[in-house]
Amino acid sequence: MTTEEQMKFSQRYARFNTQPQSLLGKVLTLVLGAAFLVLAFMFSLVALAVVAVGGTLLWGWLWWKTRAIRKQMREQGPGFPPQPTEGNIIDGEVIRDTDAPPQSGRLLR
Repeated sequence: MTTEEQMKFSQRYARFNTQPQSLLGKVLTLVLGAAFLVLAFMFSLVALAVVAVGGTLLWGWLWWKTRAIRKQMREQGPGFPPQPTEGNIIDGEVIRDTDAPPQSGRLLR
């Protein structure tokens, strides 16, 4: 490298050529870094609280707006809310005893 190139390089990356910080500079960096972390944590807590309150308000609004639909569904019959059925349900299979043969007279293939 020529001295001109070295000067351009050192000017471009001058921030990396600084002298080590003194003890006061290191302490100040530590204090400012800790303060930044505390502020970032506080901001994240505020953001989380805003999202939680907004979600609760949205849920309440939807619950209020759907109350008429829920009332209609309740009036239509026992299907809402689902009531426990009587009898045995095993894996969703239905077992039916019939004496009538299949309509075609033969088993299905």
